[in-house]
Amino acid sequence: MTKHKASREITPHEDYGFFGPDSVTRKVWGHPTTPLMGIVRAVTIEELDPNLLAAVHNTGANYDRLDTRYARTVQYFAAVAFADSRSVSKMADVLVKIHSKAIGIEPVSGNRYDANDPDSQLWILVTGWHSVLTAYEMFGPGKLSDAEVEEFWAECAIAAEFQTCDPTAVPRSREEVRAYFEAWRPKLAASEATQRMMHHLLNGANEVVPRGGLVGLSRPVANWLLRKGTIATLPRHMRRLADIRQSRVTDVLVTLVLRVMMAVLHRSRPLQRWILGMLAPKTLPIVEPYWQGIPPVNPVVLTPAEARERYGYLKPAEAHLELRVRQHARVFDDHLAPSDEGLIESQPILGALG
Repeated sequence: MTKHKASREITPHEDYGFFGPDSVTRKVWGHPTTPLMGIVRAVTIEELDPNLLAAVHNTGANYDRLDTRYARTVQYFAAVAFADSRSVSKMADVLVKIHSKAIGIEPVSGNRYDANDPDSQLWILVTGWHSVLTAYEMFGPGKLSDAEVEEFWAECAIAAEFQTCDPTAVPRSREEVRAYFEAWRPKLAASEATQRMMHHLLNGANEVVPRGGLVGLSRPVANWLLRKGTIATLPRHMRRLADIRQSRVTDVLVTLVLRVMMAVLHRSRPLQRWILGMLAPKTLPIVEPYWQGIPPVNPVVLTPAEARERYGYLKPAEAHLELRVRQHARVFDDHLAPSDEGLIESQPILGALG
């Protein structure tokens, strides 16, 4: 254990994980725009993939326990950026099992969907990293340099190795990112279920922020700001699909207000700690060593391949194939609900479901 001046005990990480302390990934993901704006934008846009929408909608989790889903999402992304290699490798392995349950028939097309599908996983990855970068540049310090952007996306390709997607398919520049989203545009769709889900996520502060005390009284204001600010980042064609209307004047005004608020928040570590502890408390031990500049026990950066060899894990695309086959047989052949095996195993690592 290490103590800093506030006498708070912090457990150093085992190693630096997969990104060094001065990496662009840690610079961007460590900014307060990430949990408050970037993650909200990511999970909202993701729903425009009909297959992902079906996977999420059918569980009902975003409606029944949005606070838990939000906290787990923040925790996972923070772990990839800041945790040690052993923790991230175990999380990645468990997530394949969790996603094995998210299979079924997409109701609009009648086609099968599978959350472990490489294309869906790449959509989640790129949307998440792009949303966090968008929030950082719109509401945080400003634009990254071209060199920093290229480093950011090269590091995103490292993160791709913890999902079932192909790291070589990750875009590597602003132009390639624009091309990726343009190629996805014909695939995007918004049913009534999609629109309902996106509006629900945009109003997520009403579900995630505690209801009691003075904090509870601030919920409507916080929800309004975060909703309007997230909408301000959305392209017009996505707004039309989601049936979202917001004027350009509102976009400009809310962006200015949030820039000031995020600048204040960025300068106050106690305030950041309080907010994260309220919204995603299991993320605090992950980011605290980075905040405090506490080096890991073994100050090295590993590659995903080195970590797999060290800890005995397979690539996610090759992991738990027998379980995934069993789940497919249960759902598509026997017409039964998938098993909860992955969800149960995930709880000691990611926390209880609710």
